[in-house]
Amino acid sequence: MKIATKYHGELEVNREEVITFSKGIPGFLEEKKFTLLPLNDEDVFFLLQSLKTSDLAFVIADPFAFYKEYDFNLASHYMTELDITSEKNVMVYAFVTMTDPFLESTINLQAPLILNREQKRGRQIILTGTDYKTKHPLFQKMMK
Repeated sequence: MKIATKYHGELEVNREEVITFSKGIPGFLEEKKFTLLPLNDEDVFFLLQSLKTSDLAFVIADPFAFYKEYDFNLASHYMTELDITSEKNVMVYAFVTMTDPFLESTINLQAPLILNREQKRGRQIILTGTDYKTKHPLFQKMMK
């Protein structure tokens, strides 16, 4: 199927690449269908592109690329909701707030995106009882 995107113009997307967020994303509850697109040639930054609204695309990143020690437990009700049966099926991303200058960009470690790569289901969860915040320096080691 063809979709209009915010940054890549019109693209052909396989139906198998569509990720469903049955509850939407906080602040965008009506947006339920997305696809992952590369932001650049690296495998760190991606776009979570809405299929419904072409101008809606979130920059997301692999949080472990920036915070190797990032860790949390996924509550069993999320595992059930996303039909996660194996750790191998889970992909974790975090929203990035891009700034100018780019080196001051931040990553939201408090509310990661959890995706079941096999079932193509997603959910943004909000972690409680952790020290994670919504704005961690993306380039923490460079900022010290």
